[in-house]
Amino acid sequence: MALTQRLQMRQSQALVMTPQLMQAIKLLQLSNLDLAAYVEGEIEKNPLLERASDGEPGGDGSTDSLDGAAGGEADANDAGPDRIDDSLETSRSAIEERLGTDLENEFPDDPGSSAGNDALAPPSEWSGVGAGGHERGDANLESFVSAAPTLADHLAEQLVLAIADPQRRMIGRYLIDMIDDAGYLAGPLEPVAEKLGAPLAEVESVLAIVQGFDPPGVGARNLTECLSIQLKERDRFDPAMRALVERLDLLAKRDLTALRRICGVDDDDLAEMIAEVKKLNPKPGLAFGSATVQPIVPDVYVRPSPDGGFVVELNSDTLPKVLVNQRYHAELVKTAGDIHAKTYLAENLQSATWLMRALDQRAKTILKVAMEIVKQQDAFFARGVQHLRPLNLKTVADAISMHESTVSRVTANKYVATNRGIFELKYFFTSAIAAADGGEAHSAEAVRHRIKQLIDAESADTVLSDDTIVDRLRAAGIDIARRTVAKYRESMRIPSSVQRRRDKLAAMP
Repeated sequence: MALTQRLQMRQSQALVMTPQLMQAIKLLQLSNLDLAAYVEGEIEKNPLLERASDGEPGGDGSTDSLDGAAGGEADANDAGPDRIDDSLETSRSAIEERLGTDLENEFPDDPGSSAGNDALAPPSEWSGVGAGGHERGDANLESFVSAAPTLADHLAEQLVLAIADPQRRMIGRYLIDMIDDAGYLAGPLEPVAEKLGAPLAEVESVLAIVQGFDPPGVGARNLTECLSIQLKERDRFDPAMRALVERLDLLAKRDLTALRRICGVDDDDLAEMIAEVKKLNPKPGLAFGSATVQPIVPDVYVRPSPDGGFVVELNSDTLPKVLVNQRYHAELVKTAGDIHAKTYLAENLQSATWLMRALDQRAKTILKVAMEIVKQQDAFFARGVQHLRPLNLKTVADAISMHESTVSRVTANKYVATNRGIFELKYFFTSAIAAADGGEAHSAEAVRHRIKQLIDAESADTVLSDDTIVDRLRAAGIDIARRTVAKYRESMRIPSSVQRRRDKLAAMP
């Protein structure tokens, strides 16, 4: 077979992931906080992008400037009758008269004076600055507001007073850096001793000192050690209490019979010991410098309309407000004489334009997906979680003519505020559970809610087992297996029927 070369033209279609398309896909899956950070970074990199705010001059892309000095002079000249017109005299004679002293006083002890030193001292950075503060404006009252002390800072202050040896203090500082926000030591001590080149016994000795710091229980390696330290601080760590703390698993199961046998106490003493343990703090470090929890800001609002439907609208506060400054671009193009400068401006203009289009497309896509979700789950918004329908990504994607991956990206890290609370958009996508009578399938989330309702309504004498819950759900038309009930119950952190019965009996007076 002979091999030959030839030229051939062929026309075909292919999906090409251009940088602009990749950027649009990336913006779809970002939360509103991540999107704001991304846009801020683009504004810093691109000189043609600027923030837009309501009522701000130049918000329409213009670069009009205001003459502040002229405005200040006009305000001063147009002062009303209540304005003090007599300004303070700043001449030398007036200052000397007010201060009652001569400005040429010399202090020989001052190295900067002409009597003590012929060379004048260099001027201070505060020279020429009045009582208003530093001329850069970064020294104000807010700069001196004390910040809340962190757990590491609180422990470091105690370390300086407790340990004088520099080597042992270094070990203590390393251990303090390993303590997490809850107050527990994260990691074993052997790697610490190997990395610092210190004997393991010395590291353990320093850890024992750190565990004596405030708050009590800090530096523990597990919950048992944390509670033991606090009980020793209260002088309540007797052999019976030690046995109780070492078997916290039985306490969690409310197996009081086994605890009485292990601790060797009667019912009253055991109840008193359990009450003492409940007063302890299992996470002592959370009282110091805990990170501020960022509240959830919804991306979409859903509210009932007067005609019985629902109104879906975007939260404008979460949408980045940026503009492309066309005037600034036109001025730069006129003055740019270098081909590289013109290329740079053209690339920035294209990038800014694509960012604006991507942000607009992101907002429209979120609104479109949210409207379809509300349409599919209208029973939930009208009557509650019991009427949540099974829903998957394909159903929504087919209804709005989009791909499933696009719907998945849109619903990631997005929240909707409704009359029933704030929910993640992915909350409305649940699996289906078949109906016992062959009717419409039930949502898994609605079944979870039904199981929780049954368990909340039980009493100590009528605790429902998983088999009983299955029978009641099947009587209500829900075909579900026992293992599925157990899985849903455990996902809601609900204990077993035996444990629930113990808890209810223990809570009875």
